[in-house]
Amino acid sequence: MDSEHLSFKPTLKLYQVVLFGLAYMAPMIVFGIFGVIAQTAQGLVVPAYLVSLVAMLFTAFSYGQMVKAFPTAGSAYTYVRKSISSHLGFLVGWAILLDYIFIPMAIWLIGASYLTAMFPAVPTWVWILIFIGITSIINIIGIQVATNINFLMMAFQFLVIALFVILSIRSLLGGTGAGALWSVKLFAGDGNGSLSAVLAGASIACYSYLGFDAITTLTEETIRPEKTMPRAILLTTLIGGIIFIAASYFSQLVHPDYLHFSDVSSAGLDIAKEIGGNLFSALFLAGLIIAQFASGLSAQASASRLMYAMGRDGVFPKKVFGTLSRKFGTPMFNIILIGILSLLALTMTVATSTSFINFGAFSAFTFVNISVFSHYFVKKRERGAKAFWKFLVCPLAGACCTLLLLIHLDRAALTLGLSWLAVGFVYLLVLTKMFKKEPPELRFDAETDSYSHDLAN
Repeated sequence: MDSEHLSFKPTLKLYQVVLFGLAYMAPMIVFGIFGVIAQTAQGLVVPAYLVSLVAMLFTAFSYGQMVKAFPTAGSAYTYVRKSISSHLGFLVGWAILLDYIFIPMAIWLIGASYLTAMFPAVPTWVWILIFIGITSIINIIGIQVATNINFLMMAFQFLVIALFVILSIRSLLGGTGAGALWSVKLFAGDGNGSLSAVLAGASIACYSYLGFDAITTLTEETIRPEKTMPRAILLTTLIGGIIFIAASYFSQLVHPDYLHFSDVSSAGLDIAKEIGGNLFSALFLAGLIIAQFASGLSAQASASRLMYAMGRDGVFPKKVFGTLSRKFGTPMFNIILIGILSLLALTMTVATSTSFINFGAFSAFTFVNISVFSHYFVKKRERGAKAFWKFLVCPLAGACCTLLLLIHLDRAALTLGLSWLAVGFVYLLVLTKMFKKEPPELRFDAETDSYSHDLAN
């Protein structure tokens, strides 16, 4: 079929878009980073998730406002480019690229950590190579996975989470951990916690929410997107947040001692064994690996698609990044490159890799919030009482929240992130001949959207 004549028909309803967003989030990721957050937040996991939820709700609201103004795909890159500056939009897109590169790496690292905990005789690097190899081959071949199967995998995750909560309640009533269904220590800590620790934990916890903004790529396929999409973004974020808070709440009650895990990267598996024995821990591991595999597959596909778009539009060398395999019709070079870059996971921890990702996310989120203020309050001069809250207070509060979380990332993440932005700035100077011309614009049109849709499904 000629890709130039492809177009989407608006068929998606609110609940379908929300389900897609939740599936993209992979709800079981909360267990994948629980141990890391517990130690970073000094046991205050629930407050860390509450803070992150507030920040993400402000940002989700801003995404909803911007999708009304620009009902096309492109997300943060498009919003900043059109509402503030094309040059700043380029740098936001550059920051997002850091997300796309590191997300597959973090996903595979988390999955490998849990498999190593279950099968200690097999080194972690073996599992990482298996993950990279299988997902790369599938993405190169371009095998399509039906949407219904994606939803079945999500349903399985919800089943495992529900069983986890039920078994946690049974264990708590039996005297395990806190021995009760409520403990003030979850919010007050053991005396060692601090606001700084909570913010540091929240800066990692936000990794769980990544994907709520991905549903904006479905704008052109959604019925009445100007009304449906803002609601879907907020609902996806809120439902995801409730799941993360509930899961971390019961995890912390069952295992209040956040300082002692057999492996902080697979702490969730320790808790699963504690409440349900070997049978449930096997089911738990299956749910987590299914979630990680599905997420890794789509994350690698999305990363390769973004590189393809950037190559096709002249941001990267077109002959290298902007070409598709003649045999498979997929960006083989980009897929392989993502796989090679993901080998860095062999030298990283879960905390470090997720922090790198959140640097790009928080940078983009901050400017999406500012975009609402710039587009509606400044350019369109909407200054009524209602507009004052919608286009000034809420977006600037969201920008402050995400900026606060950004500066609480660990030093390694800040160093790499700022270095990445510096490289992007220099590259922007070259592309624009010292700002004498506009930077190339990425076109997230029917051609690339349909290509991404094929890969992700």
